[in-house]
Amino acid sequence: MRPLLTWPCLALSALALSACGATSTTSTSGFSGVKEEVARRIADFQSDANGAEQKKVCGDDLSARLVARLGGRGRCEAAIKKQLQQIDNPELTIESVRIGAGERTATASVKSIHEGKSRASSLSLVKEGGGWRIAGS
Repeated sequence: MRPLLTWPCLALSALALSACGATSTTSTSGFSGVKEEVARRIADFQSDANGAEQKKVCGDDLSARLVARLGGRGRCEAAIKKQLQQIDNPELTIESVRIGAGERTATASVKSIHEGKSRASSLSLVKEGGGWRIAGS
């Protein structure tokens, strides 16, 4: 069984986010409507992580279910803080966004650079509290 910290590590690694104050941003151009809303959440997640804003990551960017799986808000913030200290590449490209039936779920294909190599990943998002939240990778 994987430890509870596995998902944030995977999601943050997939996004190749930086905790070192980098100003790289994720482009949401090319998306419109609901797909743009999903892309904006991913961009906000990257911005919050780049700014070492673990409170925002856990409070605004991740789904309530994922935060609960991490042991609640305090443990989520500690896990994100620890993971952010290990990530150093802010590059991220959102390749595509697919919206699920009923516009309650979405899957985003993202590309990042990890250890000098391009890496494709997927992020799952859910509609929660009127906005999109990252639910897993």
